[in-house]
Amino acid sequence: MNKKLKKCLFLGGCLVAIAGIAAACGKKENDKTTSDNTDEQESVKVTPTPELEGYNLLWSDEFDGSELNMEKWNYEQHAPGWTNAELQEYTDSTDNMYIEDGKLVIQAIKTKDDSGHDYYTSGKVTGQNKTDFLYGKVVVSAKVPKGQGLWPAIWMMPTQESYYGQWPKCGEIDIMEILGNQPEIAYATIHYGEPHAEQQGIYTLENGSFADDFHEYSVEWEPGEMRFYIDGNLYHTVNQWFSANEGDDEKPYPAPFDQTFFVQLNLAVGGTWPGNPDETTDFENAKFYIDYVRVYQKPEYDTNVEKPATLFREPTEDGNLIYNGDFAEAEALDDEDNWSFLLFEGGDGSAAINDGVMTITTKNEGTADYAVQLVQPSLPIMEGKSYRLTFDAYAAEERDMIVCVSAPTAGWGRYLQDTKLTLSTDWQTFTYDFAMTSKDDNNGRLEFNMGAKGSTAEIYIRNVRIEVVE
Repeated sequence: MNKKLKKCLFLGGCLVAIAGIAAACGKKENDKTTSDNTDEQESVKVTPTPELEGYNLLWSDEFDGSELNMEKWNYEQHAPGWTNAELQEYTDSTDNMYIEDGKLVIQAIKTKDDSGHDYYTSGKVTGQNKTDFLYGKVVVSAKVPKGQGLWPAIWMMPTQESYYGQWPKCGEIDIMEILGNQPEIAYATIHYGEPHAEQQGIYTLENGSFADDFHEYSVEWEPGEMRFYIDGNLYHTVNQWFSANEGDDEKPYPAPFDQTFFVQLNLAVGGTWPGNPDETTDFENAKFYIDYVRVYQKPEYDTNVEKPATLFREPTEDGNLIYNGDFAEAEALDDEDNWSFLLFEGGDGSAAINDGVMTITTKNEGTADYAVQLVQPSLPIMEGKSYRLTFDAYAAEERDMIVCVSAPTAGWGRYLQDTKLTLSTDWQTFTYDFAMTSKDDNNGRLEFNMGAKGSTAEIYIRNVRIEVVE
């Protein structure tokens, strides 16, 4: 983003005027484009957009009227398989996207192609070159569908994706993603790099799911920081990122998130993350409802920001990067302090520390390696160093598990590749060496993955170490 543009961004809370983007300064946008199929224009109820203290309203859409306001939105069409191995065709059909009772509805539809195979259509709308902006607060009220393979999203991409380079160098802001088979969990993520890096926040409802009712999803995007909320609850804050061509110096911070972005809404079907639909997926109700989209902006932002220093956790006195690796202390296993026990994809079980041993009891092995998982995050893994992982383990009966050191904020790469090992009924010591060839990472993660291995036999682990070796 050139310096001249930065100096003129925040004059009275304007939409940024760049090539192909209409300026819209000094007004609140409550007027709507409506359909007129009669000689007299139909009277449309206008929903007032509320004010927000400390912000000016930049633009909004309350989805009054009978048609999508094409002054604010575009239909984005794509063939199946365009990205993420998704199955849907994105169309411009009013079967897939329409206004109903003051809400935008994006509906996924299942049909058959000429060969009799299942075929899916759905919708995606974007504000590119119409409602782009730089910095602000985005507030969206939505109700998601549930069902295996459904993947609703509220997210943002840069107006000029080539400015810093193609994805992920250009940056991506995911305000909300929900997987239809786990509708009680919402994700907020930013993507950047290269190499590809990401930071993700997870919000889980204590009762019910996001498919039961409307919830409000928002992000406060400022120079040098983003804060993500659900129903006003802050659950994810990020302030460190970068953009670079791999092997080159990083672009000046806060690149790539110092350029104009636009909002987009879509309902994907299938893909590498949610998996494909199955016989349980109810396409009669595969509808993503959006009640409103509101974008606010502060009168001014301080763009003179510096990247915060990266903090690296110190090893223990004996050089172990793993905290409580000897399991000498009992600890809660449902937080991110030291050890965490996690369940996904149908996995069910429990973990406990007793007499210097971690015991993992599995009731249901689930459908993925990580369905039953013991992890320790926040490991400092430094470029150019070599590491050694050691631990003792056995099982109640012979069975397999997988161990790795992953990079959850660096595109879920692997510093120690997924390694399958076979546990016997006697204690064994396992040793694995790996070298760090990527950028320094203060969030490496040791994983013991015990799901989907054809066994629910108890596993016992002790004396876990990761140390730097010459």
